[in-house]
Amino acid sequence: MTNNKKRTGVILGGSGLIGGAINHYFKKNNDPNLELVSPNSKKLSLRVRSDIKQYLQKIKPDFIINVAIASLDADPQLSLETNYFGSINLARAAISLNIPYIHFSSSATMPNGMDLTEEDCLTLEPSLNNYAKSKLMAEFTLRHLWENEGLDCTIIRLGVVYGKHDHKIQGFHRLLFSIIDQAMPVLMTKPGIMHSYTNAKKIAPFVHYILDHRPEFSKQIYNFADHNPVNLSTLIMTIRSYLQLNLPKEIYIPSSLARIGRTMLNWLVKKLSIISIETRLPAELMFMENFYQSQTLSVDKLKNSSYGLPLPEKTVFTELPAMIEYYLTRWEHLNLISSYNESFCNPRRLGETFMTDPEKILREAHCHSLEEIDSFNELKKNAK
Repeated sequence: MTNNKKRTGVILGGSGLIGGAINHYFKKNNDPNLELVSPNSKKLSLRVRSDIKQYLQKIKPDFIINVAIASLDADPQLSLETNYFGSINLARAAISLNIPYIHFSSSATMPNGMDLTEEDCLTLEPSLNNYAKSKLMAEFTLRHLWENEGLDCTIIRLGVVYGKHDHKIQGFHRLLFSIIDQAMPVLMTKPGIMHSYTNAKKIAPFVHYILDHRPEFSKQIYNFADHNPVNLSTLIMTIRSYLQLNLPKEIYIPSSLARIGRTMLNWLVKKLSIISIETRLPAELMFMENFYQSQTLSVDKLKNSSYGLPLPEKTVFTELPAMIEYYLTRWEHLNLISSYNESFCNPRRLGETFMTDPEKILREAHCHSLEEIDSFNELKKNAK
């Protein structure tokens, strides 16, 4: 049931892809009874318990959303302090304030396999990478807190997240970047590998809904992903097709050879550091085994909830053209792309024309001036 009382929430990690989408949604949803504040790390560091206490005491929020994470390749101390202790201290604060706590987790806490449910999770072992280990520990302790201390918490597990405005180039967007930059000559996977993907824009409405319907969603874990899993090689070749590139070739590299390549790259990075050349491998390489093993999340629990499956027609494939246009433009402006196919048609790539033939832009703008004005006709009904 919707709560009409004025509510203020705090979101941690509000500048990232997911946090930014949630922030944008709550600013644009025109709900006068709901406000979301997003402190930066200078105002509230998850690594400092006193920061959490002082900030929340000052704001006195009605709910907390935690999307913050340490980088995938963070050292053990940073991963532990941010992903585990930070998350748990937020939960303890939520218990003291008697408010809901929405915690975002990851499919990295789950084993490989098909149609995994919310009950499927990894066994906590020292050999897990820092990211998976710390996120898994957070899940375990949050369960303990809601079972024994009354924590009102919802854990949302995400698949591979995609969407615009990811400025860190990680996850799905690292894959997209590698293809656009033609840094992937062949396929580092094998046929038939399937993964679950999550649309970043679908997340915020779900958060809003579960805040308004706490009895159903409290003390629960939900897999939140698109209904249909995605074939990795099909996705890669579809991106290649949109970009009209010749790479990657549809040649599958065996996992054993890929591991040898990763080992050699790690060796090279260490050698370069000796002569003061700083470089680092993409953090996603720690999940390289996922390129060769399927992991798909069951969304039956979400489907059978009162919320259901949102916008099933929107998938990573339907969003690809817009994402390619957005990221290609952004990465070109930042000089991050060393090579690309000049024949790819990007309607917003006018910077070069602006530099070399500005009159061409003027002619086109003047030629289409009437229809462009017509596109603003909806403003007439609000005119004085």
